[in-house]
Amino acid sequence: MTVTGTKEFDIKATPADVMAAIVAVEDLPGWSGPHKSVTVESRFDDGRPNRVRADVSAVGFTDHQITDYTWNGNDSMSWSLQDSTLQAVQEGTYRLSPTATGTRVHFDLALKPKIPLPGFVVKKVLGIAMDTASKGLTKFVESR
Repeated sequence: MTVTGTKEFDIKATPADVMAAIVAVEDLPGWSGPHKSVTVESRFDDGRPNRVRADVSAVGFTDHQITDYTWNGNDSMSWSLQDSTLQAVQEGTYRLSPTATGTRVHFDLALKPKIPLPGFVVKKVLGIAMDTASKGLTKFVESR
């Protein structure tokens, strides 16, 4: 069962500052509770992460993930799961747009486990990810 979520929120920082925080994937364990470790395996010519390996824990499960990132300047970034011990699908996107007081962030996420899990467990994981993407990122950006 694939679950999807969308969340929009505002951050009091420029899109460039928000994107700089998103680019700093090595800092994820500092603001994303589920992320236990992150290693950038390859980078694009501009230095932004291309392939990333991460260990992520939520609701009693630990997942070892490899994701590929794509970037569109300071407008958006996306990632696509390439390998995982627990997930068949993970697709995420941050889209940024300037506002009068900072940046509007539009976050989309789709998850599908490899093994059958009760729907409430998958939705709980999605909820944790959505909260982390909004509250954790906002706090991280605004404290920089």
